[in-house]
Amino acid sequence: MKQGAVLNRIVMLLFLAAILLYFGGAAWRSFRDPYPTVQAYSYQVDDTAETTGYLVRREQVLTGSGGVVRLLPAEGEKVAVGATVAMLYADEASVERSDRLEALTTQAEQLSAAIAGAEVQSQSGQEAADALADLRASVEAEDFTRLESQTLALRSVVYRQMQRYGSTDELSAALASVQQEIETLKTQTAQAIDRVTVSQSGIFSGEVDGYETILTPDALEALTPSALEALAGRAAPADPAALGKLITDNKWYFVCSLDEAVAGRLTEGGSVTARFSRDWSGEVKMTVERIGAPEDGRTAVVLSSCRFLSDVTLLRQQTVDLVFSRRSGIRVPAQAVRMEEGVTGVYVQVGVKAEFKPVEVLAQGEDYYLVQPRQEENAAASQQKKALRAGDLVIVASREIWDGKVVT
Repeated sequence: MKQGAVLNRIVMLLFLAAILLYFGGAAWRSFRDPYPTVQAYSYQVDDTAETTGYLVRREQVLTGSGGVVRLLPAEGEKVAVGATVAMLYADEASVERSDRLEALTTQAEQLSAAIAGAEVQSQSGQEAADALADLRASVEAEDFTRLESQTLALRSVVYRQMQRYGSTDELSAALASVQQEIETLKTQTAQAIDRVTVSQSGIFSGEVDGYETILTPDALEALTPSALEALAGRAAPADPAALGKLITDNKWYFVCSLDEAVAGRLTEGGSVTARFSRDWSGEVKMTVERIGAPEDGRTAVVLSSCRFLSDVTLLRQQTVDLVFSRRSGIRVPAQAVRMEEGVTGVYVQVGVKAEFKPVEVLAQGEDYYLVQPRQEENAAASQQKKALRAGDLVIVASREIWDGKVVT
């Protein structure tokens, strides 16, 4: 065996021995330490009930026909009266001409601004270098989300530099060429494009699922637990000519079926928090609009909100948690909680000694308690300073322990 191979093997064996020694020592210390500690931390416990229901909005389906459809607003974007929400093209060639026309229009605006001297004249070559480096970094990282804007920014810098150094004639010639091409494309494009506009303002969504005419605010009064159950297995065919939809009311609803006991915890006109966590993560404080009549032990409940509409436009059937109450406190291991002379508390390592800190139990989990420091009337300031706090090292031990005992 070569000397180098022997040396490498010895080094590997030594490395393995060091790892085994480290873990062996850690295990030995854990068995030997009679007073292990766990850090207490702030925690929150929610009183919740899970339910599945449907989001209901006042929606207007937008239709149109064309070989190629391009939606203009983003999902959840607000659109004004008369706004164009979709462009309809005869074919892919028309799409390419439209893209080219848009790019040339922007280029013409940049050239005109450079010629007129409307841009800031104190730009340096460093700005062009920075724009180029930014573009190159995106290409190398294969991040093309900002490619168009970065290209336009670089071009604008180049035009400003040309104007600054007296290349106005070149800019004018380039502008004339661009304008000529724009006029040609406008003639070709005008015969190939149609537009879809909206007659009222609202929130745009590109998702059409067929429930727009079934689940409406006007139909909420008639929804029962059995009707909601029937919806779960019902296919709602969407209009094949649908391009998207317009949500015309800021108020949206969540309708679900609850056990009578759960529904009894709600009050019409009151509020409850709905926690979404599947297709969208967020909590919405909702108003209890209606609690229906019981049907075979279940009740249809309608909740409403005017918030986060743009975030939930894609949601229809959702499973949510209804949060009835929320408690905040300090989480400690269940085995750390003790009863000393009729007082519930935990031992905390302070320095080298154990210190007993009284607590009140707020809630119990599988292996923990949610607690808060016990509030003593007329307690001295020194006692208040000794109250349990998040970050304290709580002692978890089955051995005998008392206040002031040395534990390290």
